[in-house]
Amino acid sequence: MKRYLVLAEGYSGDDHYGKTTYGVIRYGADPVVAVLDSERAGETVEGVPVVGSVAEALPYRPTAALVGVAVAGGRLPPVWRGLLREAVAAGLDVEAGMHEFLGDDPELTALARERGVELRDYRRPPPDLSVPTGENLTHGAEVVLTVGSDCAVGKKTVAVELDRAARARGLRSVFVPTGQTGIMIEGWGIAVDAVVSDFLAGAGERLVVEGARRGDLLFVEGQGAIVHPQFSGVTLGLYHGAAPHVLVLVHRAGDTEIEGVPGHPIPPLRDLVDLYERLALPVRPARVAAVALNTGRLSADAAERAVVEVAEETGLPADDPVRFGPDRLLEAVLAALPSGITRA
Repeated sequence: MKRYLVLAEGYSGDDHYGKTTYGVIRYGADPVVAVLDSERAGETVEGVPVVGSVAEALPYRPTAALVGVAVAGGRLPPVWRGLLREAVAAGLDVEAGMHEFLGDDPELTALARERGVELRDYRRPPPDLSVPTGENLTHGAEVVLTVGSDCAVGKKTVAVELDRAARARGLRSVFVPTGQTGIMIEGWGIAVDAVVSDFLAGAGERLVVEGARRGDLLFVEGQGAIVHPQFSGVTLGLYHGAAPHVLVLVHRAGDTEIEGVPGHPIPPLRDLVDLYERLALPVRPARVAAVALNTGRLSADAAERAVVEVAEETGLPADDPVRFGPDRLLEAVLAALPSGITRA
């Protein structure tokens, strides 16, 4: 078992760019013993102590340092090089999910060899990817894909929560990781946003085919958003490669504009439901079974009102699976599956 020091300098309190930190703490198989953020030293994140430096983390006996941020463009600020060097020099394995690969950095790789530690890049794609073969339509499992109104609204979290709830009912359910945080949680997967665009759908196919070897009901972690002006490409490529039977739309309650891209509004949720359904492959129609709300920025009363309002607006079951539990959403998903073979 690893003992993680999560590197979250400047982002440990940010639920958008610090989402990797929160995902690994909440759902990872290995414990996080400390979070590094010099701006919040002495505080806690999800009950985990925050330290100001690698040296301050060592008394917690970490065995690996994990980059816990997902910044726009997937490239770390220059100040992070010092943190990575300190972690390697302290004898910690270092794991990251950035577009800049640790293993391609001559200085870090030389230091890692000297200290006898491993550098692991979760975003490095397999070298043999290609276009879909059609096996995404014949593997036999039923596929549920989370799709979003924006990036970083909780698509991974919703897929994990639904998978865990399905497994608690005795279903042969599998969470299919498509991004670096999901891979860190599950230990397998492909970070599809690092794949050559021609092979994106092929990567999606490979993921669901592998998932079908592991179970009968697949909850695929969605990426990006179809209306996002920067990341819509990965959304559509994964959608067509995964060829889902059912969709779950994920939205952060109260958001009206794409975060970080001013001037780009989020359409009404009913319009998003229609758009996602019309974009399905003609040979594999998919419909939105439910709306999963992220109400983390609302009070409890406001969250309850938001759930009711979204259900009325869309005509679909709605809930916050983290705050109120995933059962209502799971019931809607199971009812929408075409074969019914995985219903409890």
